[in-house]
Order: sequence, then structure tokens, then C-alpha cells
Amino acid sequence: MTNEKTKKYLAMSPFELKNVLIETAQKSAAEHGGKMLNAGRGNPNFLNTTVREAFSYLNLFVTGLAAEKTSINDLGFRPEKKGIAKKLDAFLKKANAGKATEFLNKAVKFAEKEYGLDPDEFVFEISDAALGDFYPSPSRIFPCTEKIVNAYLTQILCPGGHPAKGKFDLFAVEGATAAMVYIFNSLKENKILHYGDHIAIITPIFSPYLEIPHLSDYRLVEMFVEQNEDMEWQLPDSEVEKLKDRKIKALFMVHPTNPTSVKFNEKTMKKIAEVVKNDREDLIVLTDTVYATFVDGFHSLVEVLPHNTICCYSYSKYFGVTGWRLGVIMLHEHNIIDKKIKELSAHEIAELDKKYKMDSATPEKIKFIDRLEMDSRDVALAHTGGLSCPQQAIMCLFSLFNLMDDTLKYKKSIQATLRKRIKNLYDNLGIKLTEGPDHTYYYSLVDIGKMAKEKYGEAFAKELCQDHIMIEFLFKLAKEKLTICLPGAGFRGPKWSLRVSLANLDDDAYTTIGRNINDVMKEYYEVFAKASR
Repeated sequence: MTNEKTKKYLAMSPFELKNVLIETAQKSAAEHGGKMLNAGRGNPNFLNTTVREAFSYLNLFVTGLAAEKTSINDLGFRPEKKGIAKKLDAFLKKANAGKATEFLNKAVKFAEKEYGLDPDEFVFEISDAALGDFYPSPSRIFPCTEKIVNAYLTQILCPGGHPAKGKFDLFAVEGATAAMVYIFNSLKENKILHYGDHIAIITPIFSPYLEIPHLSDYRLVEMFVEQNEDMEWQLPDSEVEKLKDRKIKALFMVHPTNPTSVKFNEKTMKKIAEVVKNDREDLIVLTDTVYATFVDGFHSLVEVLPHNTICCYSYSKYFGVTGWRLGVIMLHEHNIIDKKIKELSAHEIAELDKKYKMDSATPEKIKFIDRLEMDSRDVALAHTGGLSCPQQAIMCLFSLFNLMDDTLKYKKSIQATLRKRIKNLYDNLGIKLTEGPDHTYYYSLVDIGKMAKEKYGEAFAKELCQDHIMIEFLFKLAKEKLTICLPGAGFRGPKWSLRVSLANLDDDAYTTIGRNINDVMKEYYEVFAKASR
């Protein structure tokens, strides 16, 4: 493709462009043969099997209980709570199916011992939830599940235990992206964010998060806080200083980052915390922490700024459950948003009370975390809100799996897989891989401009970046090498960069992808070298 043909794709979202690249690769494969390598999406090809199998046995157990209450074929009735824990124990001993039933048996005992849960209460909650025969109640999140998920989130976000007094409230939702949609909507509905308000976004970032503020529902003004590639994608002091601007109502980030795939180090975290504590106590911090489990010693802003931070987490990447849509919003019971709502004008409070009074006789007392759930169903249908019961049940089991994994065997296996893949990629790109504990290695943002300079010199790199566009490179990669990558510029990364997902293909594929990127660059260089003679 020529520049003119590719320029029309410059404004397209990377995830929409991906579909065009896939069509290009598929057409080429049909004509010339070969296998397409789609490294454009972050859906992992690894997944947790133990919890899935345990969930299946939980389903078999509770379905059998329901069927026991009638002799009519295909018809069952809701099981009773009393004695259900002993019945599950007997079922699992009889099934004796190895690792899955052993895990489920231990999980119930672990929940009772560690979190003081009544066995019948807990087993009934997850069993009846697995049946999906009743509305989520409470609709925000089940009570036993909330305790367990809270413990899991504390383990991965605040490894030393969160220092704030009080507790975090949770709202189970359909993944992290749904969480962000709910949060932005409720901030607007509750008159915290208004049209034209300024929001700071740490970039590069997951591209849909760049698009939300532009939507007609919000029309927010973006101010970018930019990571520095030469600092291994940490934040320079000058960028953090931007947060002192009082026009900025909220700070928005993915941490660990996407697509740069790093956690912020202690110095960066300290700088952000100091600015908020000393200069911006009113600042709302929104953080998506979906990649937290892929690094060691991760610390979230939930830990250092518990009262300012709305945190969302998704189980999708770590447990391989993107199709299950499992996420949660985490908010401290004493938070800046509830404070801001109380400080609204009498007229604004009256408007909100009128809206929420259909769900409560004391609407002024409704916490923001509960308003999130109500707003997710336009208030009028709040009684049917909440994440589906089977989703909450398996979310609870995934949480218990990690809490019980003392040696972190599962985590280390995933980390080893991702490290092998990125090594395969960089060994065949022929450039140095930046290593260290801050990296998730879930994605790699490859700076093609720097790579060109490093491999073929400054003159070639300058010509490449000035006379061509990155999308042209991506189309050549798709057409000639059947390899799909996304443009880094679509994430507000360097214009001449591309994102490779390291999660969704077999290990050996990244050897091929590295070679393919190298080969396409070599083609450009050969044309340049011929013209320079």
C-alpha cells in the first residue's frame, strides 16, 4: 500500500484497524498460502483449569441437590441452606476427582478458617450462585464473596496490607472496561464531572480510554501526563507537576501500563502521592489494575492514596477469562467522591435525591459505590442490577485459588511463559531487551524508529520516519508476512512504534514475529541503500 492509501486509516482506533490488517493478511494467505500470526489483541492463550473444573463440580453438586427435591424429570427446586456444607463435603469425597475436588474442599475450609465465614452461608452462597436461579442479592456483590475478593485485591494491590483505617467496598461488574464506563457515567450523573472539565491521562494508554472522554456524553478536555521511554516508561517530575493544575478534576491511568507494560517504581509512586497529598487533596484518581498480577511487588495507588482512588480490576488476563467478563470496582468507605457529593449545592442535592428516592427513603445517604450499581441500571431497574450469580461464584473461586497458592506456582508459570516469549521476540529483532522487576512482559511497545537507527544508522532512520508512515509498515507486515501488530501511536505512544501482544500466541510464534518485523525493515533499508548509491 502507498502512503495515500494508508493515510485514511490514521484516525482509526487501533482495534478497528486490526480488523483491516487481518483482512489484508487473510487475503494474502488465501492467494499465497501461509499462517497468519495475530499479535494484535491481548486475549491470553493461557488459562486456569483447576478453578474451571472445580466450578463444574460445584454445578454438578448443586444441580443434583435441586433434582433431589422432586421426582419429575428435568425439574428441580432451590436447595436448602441448612446442612449444605456437609452435603458438599460428602459429594466431593465421593467424587474424589483429584486436584479440582481437592481444591474445592480446601477452599471451603480455608474461607471458614481465614475469614470467619459460616460454612453453610458460604457454600449456599456460591452453590446457589452457580445455579443462577435467583437475582444477585445484594445486587452490588454477595457478602461472602465480597470478603474473599477484598482479601484477594488487598493481596495483589497492597501486598503489605492496606494502611488506611476502615474497609473497601466492592461492586462486581462485567470486566474492567465496563467498570470504567460505569465510573465515568456515575461521576457525570452525580455532578462530579461536567462537560468541559479537564481530565489528566497517563499515556501511552489502552486506546479506548483515550476515546471515552471525547464521547458526546462527557466531552471532557484531555491533558496528557506522558511516560518517558528513556526512563523505562516512568514519569518525569515535570509530567507529575502537571497534576498541580486545579482545573484537572481527575487522573486516569492503567497501572501496570498498557501498552508499555511496566509498573511505576517507588520513586514515581511517591511523586504522584506527594502531589496529591500536598497540593491536590481534591483530585480523583481512576486506575485500571488488570495487569497487577503479572509483576512481583506491585503497589497500587489504592495503597498510598486510598481515599482518592477508584480502582477497577479484571480477572480476564491472569486467569484467562476474557469471555467470562469478571471485574470489580474497589472504593474506600471514606472517599473523596462521597465528600464531593455532600458538598454539592442544595439545588443539585435535591435533584439527585429526586432521582434516587425511588430506591431509598433516604437518598442523601446513598454511597457512591451503591450509586454506581443503581446508575448501571438507570436507577429504575437497580433491583435487577449486579453481576450475574454464576460469574460471582467463579470470581470467588479464582480469588480463593490465588489466596491459597502460597508458593505462587501458577503466577510463576505465567511469568516464565511471558519471559520466554519476549526473549524469542527480541532475540530475533536483534535489539536489546530492557529487563527488570518493573516489567509485566504482557505487551511490547517496539520503537521501530529507534530500532532503525540502531541497526542501519541515523540517515536511514530519519528517511524512514519522514518519508513513510507506521501504518504503511503494518500493512506490509500483514500482507507480506501475515503478521498483525497494532500502531503504538493509537495508544499515544511514539509515532513509529508498534505493539506486540505477548499473551495470545504460542512461544515459537514470537521468534517468527521478530524475524518478520526485521525482514520488513530490511526491505525498507535495501530500497534506501539503493537510492543512496
